[in-house]
Amino acid sequence: MTEDTRQKTKDVAKARCALVTGGSRGIGFGIANALAAENWDVVINGVRDESSVSESLEKLRETGARVAYAQGDIGSAEGRSSIVETAHVFAGGSINLLVNNAGVAPKERLDILDTTEESYDFVVGTNLKGSFFLTQAIANEMIAAKFNDDAFSASIINVTSISSTVASVNRGEYCIAKAGLSMVTQLFATRLGEVGIPVYEVRPGVTMTDMTAGVSEKYDKLIEEGLCVQPRWGYPKDVGMAVASLARGDFPYSTGQVVMVDGGLTIPRL
Repeated sequence: MTEDTRQKTKDVAKARCALVTGGSRGIGFGIANALAAENWDVVINGVRDESSVSESLEKLRETGARVAYAQGDIGSAEGRSSIVETAHVFAGGSINLLVNNAGVAPKERLDILDTTEESYDFVVGTNLKGSFFLTQAIANEMIAAKFNDDAFSASIINVTSISSTVASVNRGEYCIAKAGLSMVTQLFATRLGEVGIPVYEVRPGVTMTDMTAGVSEKYDKLIEEGLCVQPRWGYPKDVGMAVASLARGDFPYSTGQVVMVDGGLTIPRL
């Protein structure tokens, strides 16, 4: 391969653009970093102002990737519209990859007998409703792009949680939202199959992030006692590597499938 061919190949690869919601920290940053390292242009989304995520943006740019920030709350129609517009302008058209990662935990963990409507609406509105309608908007753009250019490649990856199937009665609204997002994966995989847009789900287990910082002692003990087959916490980079593999197209005939990144936690054992 000549140097010119290498450069052209690199340029084509770098033309791919991914939107990662909640991409400035935790699992989202692990995903964005893995994609940037593989020559993806990356738009990360968050609700904080850009100055608050400057460190994350700089770290991503150190990989050589083009990076942009799309501020907005996926839980609101106005926020989603702003995010889509920013990503569209940055990409110069439709994005190639949507990673629905943004999510919130209940502000207070309450038994399901005491869960409030306010908490339910907050969690489900962001984690499920927001992701559904953002996917709808981006999917329509992807379909239009493929109609205009058959060579256009696109995929969607939803980051859920073992809470899709593992019940936690002190945060039922979170489990419901993640279970719903698992079905969103199935629905969009079915709908977009005819146009060649695969949709996948990545389901992390106990992962070391800001969200789990408050319960780290609990999970340290559980992991030590054998909670996971692999006796350690998961890390954002573990999820990032799984997403990057799917985004590369390593599983072209597996749309709608779930990739577990949980250290074997959900393996039924005696």
